[in-house]
Amino acid sequence: MRLDDEQESRNVEDRRGMPVGRAGGIGIGTIVLALVASYFFGIDPQTVIGVASQMQSAAPPQGGRPPADDPATRQVRKVLGSTERTWGEIFRANGRTYEEPTLVLFTGATPTACGTGDAAMGPFYCPGDRKVYIDLAFYDELERRFHAPGNAAQAYVIAHEIGHHVQNLLGTSDKVQAARQRAHSQGEANALSVRLELQADCYAGVWMARANEARHILEKGDLEGILTAAAAIGDDTLQKQARGRVVPDSFTHGTSAQRMEWFRRGIEGGNPGTCNTFVSR
Repeated sequence: MRLDDEQESRNVEDRRGMPVGRAGGIGIGTIVLALVASYFFGIDPQTVIGVASQMQSAAPPQGGRPPADDPATRQVRKVLGSTERTWGEIFRANGRTYEEPTLVLFTGATPTACGTGDAAMGPFYCPGDRKVYIDLAFYDELERRFHAPGNAAQAYVIAHEIGHHVQNLLGTSDKVQAARQRAHSQGEANALSVRLELQADCYAGVWMARANEARHILEKGDLEGILTAAAAIGDDTLQKQARGRVVPDSFTHGTSAQRMEWFRRGIEGGNPGTCNTFVSR
């Protein structure tokens, strides 16, 4: 992905290397964040707490702060800046004002309005403070575990979380949560969470289509890398790896095929109107 012509966002908060008090065991902040993840996105809080517990003892101690202008940080700023311009234009065209989120870089763990964010959870969006949180070590996992190297796949991760911010601004997240509370079963509630996540994938595609039209950012192999990442983090793929079997009623993000399909819809249309996952199948 060619990002040389992109302007860097000023809305990046760098907390890398900053110490976070962590007593033995899982703190109340992580528990709160797990509950928030369940409330907004249908993620099983026990799953969040279990992963954090397993990772905490293995997590390396936080070291010194990386330079603020290292390549990874500059790339994050450029991607975020591009999403700001794209969504700003889309919102203005619809008579609205886009409120830019902050993206927080951290190492290991960090306080959030949703509780203590842990790197073991992967990148996430906190609706309480309208911030995206990411430990850049996740990019290494994206390459090693999910076999999706390259800055295009990394940009997709950020764009997906920005998609959740767009949903928050538009009130979609609140409507989905209200519907989840009215659901007659956990499977029905999870299905609504899947639709929310797939829409964020579609919004990521919309951003990429618009950014590529304006600045020709895509290079050979970029789309393949993104689709590899989307497929690797599908619920069915992850469950097969972890459990050896698939439990569709427990899906909260969508299958690999669904995630690829909705990203494609976004990038092919470049129009948020094609991202209504709540009526389309």
